[in-house]
Amino acid sequence: MPWYFYLAFKQLFPSGRVLSFFTVVSVMGVMLGVALLLIVQTVMNGFSHELRSKIVEASGHINVVSSEILRDYDGLVEELNNVPGVRWSVPVAQGQVLMNFENRPMVPNVHAVDVNVAEEMEYLERFLLMGAKSEDLFDDSVFISRGLARSLGLRPGDVVDVYSPMLLQRLERNEIILPRELKVAGIFSTDWHEIDEATIIVTLRMMQDLYGLGEGAHAISLRLEDHLDSFAMARELERTLFADRDLRAISWQEQNESFLWILNLEKNVMLFLLLFIVVVAAFSIASSLLINVIRKTREIGLLGSLGGRPWEIGVTFCFQGFFLGVAGTAAGLAVGSLIITFRNQIIGIFARLTGAEDSLQQYYHFTFVPARYEFSDFVIIGVCAIIISTLAGLIPALRAARLRPVEAFRHG
Repeated sequence: MPWYFYLAFKQLFPSGRVLSFFTVVSVMGVMLGVALLLIVQTVMNGFSHELRSKIVEASGHINVVSSEILRDYDGLVEELNNVPGVRWSVPVAQGQVLMNFENRPMVPNVHAVDVNVAEEMEYLERFLLMGAKSEDLFDDSVFISRGLARSLGLRPGDVVDVYSPMLLQRLERNEIILPRELKVAGIFSTDWHEIDEATIIVTLRMMQDLYGLGEGAHAISLRLEDHLDSFAMARELERTLFADRDLRAISWQEQNESFLWILNLEKNVMLFLLLFIVVVAAFSIASSLLINVIRKTREIGLLGSLGGRPWEIGVTFCFQGFFLGVAGTAAGLAVGSLIITFRNQIIGIFARLTGAEDSLQQYYHFTFVPARYEFSDFVIIGVCAIIISTLAGLIPALRAARLRPVEAFRHG
């Protein structure tokens, strides 16, 4: 081992002591910064992944739309189902309605499902609560989201009045539209606040009646194989099937482009801001090493007089910053991974201690804290922390390298 590496280790681990106070504090500073960075980035990845999954669950991978209502969609659905990579496709209609229960009005989002498509009904059954089954949905019934049921005090078997948005148009023609009385057939939950707060599900025939669609639909929703790229598939459909037709294929990424851009921006901003924690730890390392350089000025001069070259003396202190960065990074990644593993238990204990369990479930977007590891985050966090720590050791290293033996021996 070169003498300058040996001397660096001796300063980090003095004889007679397992660890020096400076080494412990410096490593802990980097460790805390790296652990916090990893926790935040991993949880942000989890949120992003869950949000993307919920978007796909709600709207499908691709929506085929037209400038007009899709009147004759049966042939188009059959054509799309024959496209390689398409698991199934289904006509959809979405909008809003006015719903009233015991003089308590609400304006929920309404999503229509085609009860004749077995795949969609099986998909829907995964979210049903309280013993409901997908075959319980008829033209005179409705599925209610958990948040909406809680707000209105609804239970299976209750009857709600649903008013069509076509009411105003009919009133202009002096026509009267009576509300549709629908029986609550079940309650569903997707574990996503945006959907569970105020959404109802009705049959496609009921939606066609409420919105005056006749035999039409707003769009065709496609579910693809998991390994396929939705955006590339949408472009391929437009190039081949829809080249000479008034149809567009819009991927879920395009539909939510602004939202996804904000998610990525938030993650990058959090990474940038939290890196300053590592920078603060690096300043602590730099100040401690500078003090060490001043205290050991005569020893540094002695090294120079014995033939130590300036760069070797500088490496002695720069390597200490590098070593502290590596040790702190490794410890931080380990601690961060441990906390992420038990994140839900930790938050559960905190919620019980503060009595915020109900509020956490009501206002939190998910009923659990999602997390998703990405190898790139480990690399970026680790490399940045080590570089910053090494640069922290570079400042005192440059000062030590510039000391001349004669001037060093004159030092107090």
